Amino acid sequence: MAALSPPRPARPLLVTGDPALLDELLRLCAVAGIEPEVQPDAGAARGAWPGAPLVIVGDDVTRDSARCGIPRREDVILIGDDLDDGDVWRRAVEVGADHVVFLPDAEAWIVDRLGDVAEGTGPDAHTIAVIGGCGGSGASTLACALAVTAVRTGLVTALVDGDPLGGGLDVLLGGEDESGLRWPDLAGARGRIDGGALSEALPHLHGLTVLSWDRERPPGIPPDTMRSVVRAVRRRHDFAVLDVPRHTDPVGDEALRQCDTGLLVVPAEVRALAAAAQALERVRPALRDVRAVVRQPSPSGLSSAAVARGLGVPLAGELRPEAGLSAAAERGDPPGLRTRGPLARFCRDYIAGNPAGLVRGEAA
Repeated sequence: MAALSPPRPARPLLVTGDPALLDELLRLCAVAGIEPEVQPDAGAARGAWPGAPLVIVGDDVTRDSARCGIPRREDVILIGDDLDDGDVWRRAVEVGADHVVFLPDAEAWIVDRLGDVAEGTGPDAHTIAVIGGCGGSGASTLACALAVTAVRTGLVTALVDGDPLGGGLDVLLGGEDESGLRWPDLAGARGRIDGGALSEALPHLHGLTVLSWDRERPPGIPPDTMRSVVRAVRRRHDFAVLDVPRHTDPVGDEALRQCDTGLLVVPAEVRALAAAAQALERVRPALRDVRAVVRQPSPSGLSSAAVARGLGVPLAGELRPEAGLSAAAERGDPPGLRTRGPLARFCRDYIAGNPAGLVRGEAA
């Protein structure tokens, strides 16, 4: 029996009677690797309009759309042709457009949207940055444990190592010899990256897609690469965790900008609190939603709530000591593997309490 061909992706709908605009949109579709359906006006597009995954409408057809009974729907983009035409926003409302954009400025954004259709992706992964408030805070341990726990709850999960000098998260997961791409292999990547191809090329450890550093090659990558790679990772996963160093640079700042939430790991100690306050100042310009994870116990009785108040951020929770954690790491057992330990318990509670976590049911 012949092998079945993979299903063709649903086609975006282009609606315009302007030959020059159509040529530009067809070029962008070719860049994104997808073949569109093309209709010259709103009346001709009426049949395909409801079911298309994305509709791109030229401003030349908006004046007729209301008369053609075009239904309201999401994912409609209106391409304006005059930046000084204030009425374009009124016409966007009439056609039900989510966005009004202009070429050539919006070319990269449109290619991204078309690429999402070509890949057949859903919403981007909820992405968490884990940042150490001070040296030895245990941020990398928490990042790994969050990712391991997310997999256990049924989420398609990626773990991205954003700290080039941290020794490599693949080591912490016991997979330093696992084949697959590392950051230096991606140093030349720019623009849109196919998320599916990237995911297949990365190591898979304990059910995770893992992107780590290579200890034998120079660690530098440009900010554009960080942005393109993390965006590709987000498109192909439900949940992503980035381990980001507290001493940020342009690459680290770009990593933070791709995240939804930051967890700042802080031991409940006065000196650690002072260091964490400095780290927070570096992080805030790139990531506004930062929450404290406080490691207890405190030598001075400092409460977790007091640490969070001192930093001026919400308290995400606290971490208690876990016996045997270091020995397990030496054996190559990832943090969070012990489901009844305080580390896994914190991660499970955090993910379950996060509306964007989309927990799909704890595996037995």
